[in-house]
Amino acid sequence: MESYKLVLPEHLNHYGYLFGGNMLKWTDEVSWIAASREFPGCRFVTVAMDRVEFKKGVRQGAILRFSVNRGEMGNSSVRYHVTVYCDDIELGTEDPVFATTVTFVCLDEEGGKARIARN
Repeated sequence: MESYKLVLPEHLNHYGYLFGGNMLKWTDEVSWIAASREFPGCRFVTVAMDRVEFKKGVRQGAILRFSVNRGEMGNSSVRYHVTVYCDDIELGTEDPVFATTVTFVCLDEEGGKARIARN
């Protein structure tokens, strides 16, 4: 799955770069959407986000492309690999700026782990 986000002034820190917390929020959100669309009916919650390392600063006006791919899967958990690219719309190029793996667990109505229904 792919998703895009435009970096606006309200997403920046006082140095003019994207707040890292916004990148983490968007990464969590797009990977949760991918999991929820792939496994309808599962109540996913985030339990882990692997290594958090920002490879390059992102400025206002950047277009970010989130590439989300399913990774390993257990009985009640699933992992998604997320790579974020920053588009340079003037040059027509893009550079990777962030990557991580997000792990979700499926919960039942009482909050306990539930088996993921495989399609």
